[in-house]
Amino acid sequence: MTKSRSEITGNITVRLLNGADTEDALSLYRALTKGPKDVDPQSFAVVLNHDGTFVFGAELDGQIVSMVTLHILPNVTWGGRPYALIENVVTAQAHRGQGCARRVMQTVIEKAWAANCYKIMLLTSQARGAKGFYEAVGFNDDNKYGMIIRST
Repeated sequence: MTKSRSEITGNITVRLLNGADTEDALSLYRALTKGPKDVDPQSFAVVLNHDGTFVFGAELDGQIVSMVTLHILPNVTWGGRPYALIENVVTAQAHRGQGCARRVMQTVIEKAWAANCYKIMLLTSQARGAKGFYEAVGFNDDNKYGMIIRST
């Protein structure tokens, strides 16, 4: 796939988000393709303060332009090693295709491995067209099915 924009290599800083990043994060949550658009600052605070949950973002010129939520969860099997779940991968429309999400994904993958996770999981919509991106950062769908059930 050919990129429509050149990849940014310099002034992206990937860091753990905090309460001061709430407005930028809420803007990105609204850019998600599914889900309600009425995001709540209090809900973001709950996520930030949840044990084992980390929200990392790519900051460019003082603005968070991409973010990923990482949940590290305890486990009984695999010698008690935890596993990780990635959720809400999103990049501002104006910054897609520039390497921002790749940098954030690489950071959360490194964080999960550093936490001794034995696997990292994520789900992506078949209609979203992001499967190739996730494969490019190391994910595959060779041996598992991703399934969901939603409340109404």
